[in-house]
Amino acid sequence: MSEDMKKLSGMIAAAPTPMKPNGDLDLDRVPALVEHLLRDGIDGIYILGSTGEGVSMTSEERRQVAVTFIEAMKHRKPVIVQVGHTCVAEARELAAHAADAGADAISATPPHYFPMGSMDALIDCTAEIAAGAKALPFYYYSIPRLTGVNVDMPEFLTKAGDRIPTLAGLKFTSHSIHEFQVCLELDQGRFDCLWGSDEMLLSALTIGTRGVVGTTYNFAAPLYHEIFKSYEQGDLLTARQTQLRAAKMIRIMIRYGGLPAFKAAMGFVGMDCGPVRRPLSALSESAKNDLHRELKTLGFFEWLSRKAA
Repeated sequence: MSEDMKKLSGMIAAAPTPMKPNGDLDLDRVPALVEHLLRDGIDGIYILGSTGEGVSMTSEERRQVAVTFIEAMKHRKPVIVQVGHTCVAEARELAAHAADAGADAISATPPHYFPMGSMDALIDCTAEIAAGAKALPFYYYSIPRLTGVNVDMPEFLTKAGDRIPTLAGLKFTSHSIHEFQVCLELDQGRFDCLWGSDEMLLSALTIGTRGVVGTTYNFAAPLYHEIFKSYEQGDLLTARQTQLRAAKMIRIMIRYGGLPAFKAAMGFVGMDCGPVRRPLSALSESAKNDLHRELKTLGFFEWLSRKAA
């Protein structure tokens, strides 16, 4: 990463994309969502990733979403646009559009239908995507659970760093924290490595991460601010207890399907973003009620109101 590229830090929300009940985009809700995130102290937004359901949209829809979020943010905090696509050429065009629209950085999953033949093949694809936005920092998005592309990230950064001038770092969504630690320390901290597992935020802080990207920061930011604060003050007992609350919250939501439950939770905090889009299935009203009840029993709403006060 060149010296003029500033490293991202703090809590970056992997923002959801508002949808209408029929699955159409509901972009009129985006400005209110951005203001909600800013009020909650978010340090940036990552759009059109897994939480944003970018892979379930047409390229034209993705362009509309990117423009809407960027315009709503008004350069107050960084906006990172995820441009990955199964078609490398299409991903490159989405990268170029993000740059023209005023994004602060781009990110991309690798093509993930056909098996990735080699590390060189992965770097070739990544280099072509990044070249679509030559003026923007590029963050490789590693989420092997969904893409099936599971390569050694320190090796990727080492080799790709010599071939991709704009490679800033990566968004690392995996529980392999030992691998992430090596990425952080690689070449004297050359790369900007963003941790992507909310349930292990405290673990990432202890090995020196500066920036994190997550889904549950959209509706539970006060909980995570407490983890940051307690850790920085050396109060590890409070940090551990708060992280445990977050982990329990996430375990409940995973039982309700993950993203459909996360999106339902946005409605619980007064920021309705509608349902998920096919092939995912939205929660039924009965399931939403059950989820709400379990979160209430856990203390979810008390944490948020207390920390926000």
